Amino acid sequence: MPRLTHFDEAGAARMVDVSDKPETDRIARAEAWVRMAPETLALIEEGRAKKGDVAGVARLAGIMGAKRTADLIPLCHPLPLSSVTLDVVPDRDLPGLRLTATARTTGRTGVEMEALTAASVAALTVYDMLKAADRAMEIGGLRVVLKDGGKSGRYEAQ
Repeated sequence: MPRLTHFDEAGAARMVDVSDKPETDRIARAEAWVRMAPETLALIEEGRAKKGDVAGVARLAGIMGAKRTADLIPLCHPLPLSSVTLDVVPDRDLPGLRLTATARTTGRTGVEMEALTAASVAALTVYDMLKAADRAMEIGGLRVVLKDGGKSGRYEAQ
């Protein structure tokens, strides 16, 4: 099992020292979904949600969340993000929305946490905007599907 880098030899939590690592281009992509009643999805697709443009607001919330990751996750390094995008796609088979966040930087550490935070915050925003119509919505599937750059190399989920 690989050594957990956020713990020192005594087992105390620590921020990883990345000062000796080279700066490289880094990308991470994370996804999540929000399952809802078909009628709730229809509210989004037909633009009838009472709080407005669900996909647009979720997209902005996810981007804003990625920018605040180091404020939310105690041992994350603050990163100069060069790009954060969030795709919000209706899926009638779910039924619901599929959210895919992509974060990029040039730095000494990866952007997985930023991509995960973006997808999470976007999903929570969808719930918040639609909870009056559907309290039974379910958020799930949060995972990293792509990570590239740095010493550990490329990872793509199967």
